[in-house]
Amino acid sequence: MDAKELIARRIAKELKDGQVVNLGIGLPTKVANYIPDDVEIFLQSENGFIGIGPVPPEGEFDKDLINAGNQHVTVKPGACFFDSAFSFGIIRGGHVDATVLGTLEVDQEGNVANYIIPGKLIAGMGGAMDLCTGAKKVIIATTHTDKHGRPKVLKKCRLPLTARGEANLIVTDLAFMERTEEGLVLRETAPGVTVEEVLSKTEAELIVPDDVKEMDF
Repeated sequence: MDAKELIARRIAKELKDGQVVNLGIGLPTKVANYIPDDVEIFLQSENGFIGIGPVPPEGEFDKDLINAGNQHVTVKPGACFFDSAFSFGIIRGGHVDATVLGTLEVDQEGNVANYIIPGKLIAGMGGAMDLCTGAKKVIIATTHTDKHGRPKVLKKCRLPLTARGEANLIVTDLAFMERTEEGLVLRETAPGVTVEEVLSKTEAELIVPDDVKEMDF
């Protein structure tokens, strides 16, 4: 499987029955395709609805159904729609159990930088700041390195922060990491990836237990 599918599949395993979950734009939206059949998740989109289903097949979509990233989506039976004020009331009120967000950088302190590179034009902040502080759990979905091979899991973020100390889990194409009171812990490696490879491509200081497992899908 490719890197994005691997990340999405592993994150899907973290979602629990009955949770309200928000998926950020881009890579996080793929998580919806891999939620187990026996797990009922209520996927929320900050542009105003709960009940997102899998990504529609190519060419088979309803032009009026889009998520916050302007991607076409499906909805499950029982889905409900509301305005943006109500949607952000759900987020800011602490009613989202987990959010999955992409990032430009994340660090060992749980800081997240995912909205701007200084000097480059962007569309806007979106709901990431609200989601990082309002959701009960923040799961970061990202490739382990950028397109130039530079680490994205850092000791300290260099870009402007979206949120400080809010990332709970970091899932990459190489590793599954958890932020704890002791520091950032390497819990799992991707299939065929060694602990040494993860360490060599990570700037952050990782705590490596004796029982690091291989990701299981």
